[in-house]
Amino acid sequence: MFNRSRRNLASWFTLAMGSILIVFAAVVYYLEVIDQLEELDRLLYKKTSVMAANVKSELYKGEQQVDLEHVPLLGSKVQPLPDSQLMYARWYDAQKQLVQFFGVTPSDDRLLVPGGFDTIKTNNQRIWLRQVTLPVYQDNLLIGYLQVAMPMDSTENALASFRLILAISVPITLSVIAVTGWWLGGMAMQPIRHSYDHLQRFTADASHELRSPLSAIISNSQYGLLSKSSDPEAQRQRFQKIFDIAKSMSSLVNNLLFLARYQGRLPTESLQEVDLTSLLKQVIDEYVTQTEAQHINLIFKLPANSVNVLGDKLLLHQAVVNILSNACKYTPNSGQVQLQLYTQSRWAVIQVTDNGIGIPETDLPYIFERFYRVDKKRSRKTGGFGLGLAITQQIIQSHGGEIRVKSAVGQGSTFQIFLPLTSKGLGIGC
Repeated sequence: MFNRSRRNLASWFTLAMGSILIVFAAVVYYLEVIDQLEELDRLLYKKTSVMAANVKSELYKGEQQVDLEHVPLLGSKVQPLPDSQLMYARWYDAQKQLVQFFGVTPSDDRLLVPGGFDTIKTNNQRIWLRQVTLPVYQDNLLIGYLQVAMPMDSTENALASFRLILAISVPITLSVIAVTGWWLGGMAMQPIRHSYDHLQRFTADASHELRSPLSAIISNSQYGLLSKSSDPEAQRQRFQKIFDIAKSMSSLVNNLLFLARYQGRLPTESLQEVDLTSLLKQVIDEYVTQTEAQHINLIFKLPANSVNVLGDKLLLHQAVVNILSNACKYTPNSGQVQLQLYTQSRWAVIQVTDNGIGIPETDLPYIFERFYRVDKKRSRKTGGFGLGLAITQQIIQSHGGEIRVKSAVGQGSTFQIFLPLTSKGLGIGC
């Protein structure tokens, strides 16, 4: 599936960029043709102007006559133009009748073109010529037309060389575009593949976590239906077990819905200013009475002043409780857990430190993944699904903060929650 999508992305990229490249090459070639023709026209016009400058109209025996004797190529009293490369030169009178010519014999004695530049092809020699027909004036009076043509060999050779360059460079560039499209397609598919793998793993883990309690509920229900025992205590125990399993499943489903609901940053309108000092005091008051906190020594270090952040009070409360709960669960009897709040630069830092069992270094990169558990047997006993840290990280990230952890096996762990301070909270020192 991913390879097919990658091929499609690469194909469409190559098609789009290749089309742009071909259009660009065509435009460049067209501009090169125009440029070559303009250069040839300037040369041809220059030679024709030199010839036209030597045409004189004189009054002879009461009639106006044109003197062509001093015109290069047409006259006999002047040397031909050096390196003229002209195929022919023709002089037509004011009535467009042919008077004199040099080179290729014209097929008609009359001037058939109105004037200007033309590209023509000779019938016998089968070569392309560039022709200019220039009206010649003397004292604002039209005395005739000068028509000159020269071969386009140099222009055709230059354009042929340019076409060869395009013929070589365009396929090479298309190949580079195709390879680049394949590479970019792979880069674009990486986050999609990662998300897909993550979704598959998440679905498999969720299915596995739900399968076991469902099986337990079904087995207890079937046993209750098939059992003929009239012992009310046995029936109560079965119902209690079904209730406990259903409660655990409800907690799991709520956690999954929470993870699906709070994706990305929280909307600004849902946030309010929260005093972390007051919030943590509330957490302490609630938590010291919990059963899991009775076997350890809880230490709290809170500033006397307010530390304000912008956030959702209930979500931040849950994030702190999750971290504190994990620390208490994995700290042995008579161990120590410390909750501390302080500021650092523009951040409020909530730090939970314990001297419990610690987390192996190989597991640290994965502890915030959903359903990941370092000690699966111990997690089963404590009733954890491996979602607490994932939920905590998602809450903190949705507030524009981050969570960091340092741990060593047998020495304990330190979790730090960084939240951006409000302008009111920036006045608090460390």
